[in-house]
Amino acid sequence: MRNVVITGCGRGLGLEFVRQLLERGDRVYAGARRPESSSELMALAKAHADRLTVLPLDVTREAHRANLVATVGEQPVDLLINNAGVYGPVPDRLGTTDETAWLETFRINAIAPRQMVESLLPQLGRSSRPCIALLSSKMGSMGDNGSGGAYIYRSSKAALNAVGVSIARDLADQGILTLILHPGWVLTDMGGPNAEITVQQSVDAMLRTLDAAGPADNGRFIDVDGSTIPW
Repeated sequence: MRNVVITGCGRGLGLEFVRQLLERGDRVYAGARRPESSSELMALAKAHADRLTVLPLDVTREAHRANLVATVGEQPVDLLINNAGVYGPVPDRLGTTDETAWLETFRINAIAPRQMVESLLPQLGRSSRPCIALLSSKMGSMGDNGSGGAYIYRSSKAALNAVGVSIARDLADQGILTLILHPGWVLTDMGGPNAEITVQQSVDAMLRTLDAAGPADNGRFIDVDGSTIPW
């Protein structure tokens, strides 16, 4: 049984990660900004009270991160899934710059994942096979950008990719594996109704990638099908 910490669990991919990892028999710490507003998450907490701990977690708030660390205590963290993220304002075209929204999106999508890693580094270090998963997006790829636009979201995910590669390099000597994952175009509130795969398919594929990952994958930007995405 692994100990897993997941952010952004109130709905969508985060909630599905919780569901599938509980089915695997793992011990899960699930953070959400307003967990009480997610009836599905609270139902899982009731059904799996022995293996699921639900916490209020706004990843940008130091006090919330500290509470998570105190709750995990001295236990090892085998897998940290940094899933929490936002898209930012729509539309986001030239001539519509919203500096406040841009900075807030960066705080959530690029800065907070680093702070989560920093907060849980001692617990990750206690694991025999520690892994960090950063949920990014193909929209953070320069090489894959054929349509332009979405300045705020694209730049925040490109920044997350840079953070992820540096984490991978910095923690490699400690045996901590870091993967940067694109979940696919998923049928969620963020992905919209025209998306290509379900949350169940996406999470299942990402977990299979994490299961198979080794040192050669450290710092890779990985598509939902397991292929490498160009930076």
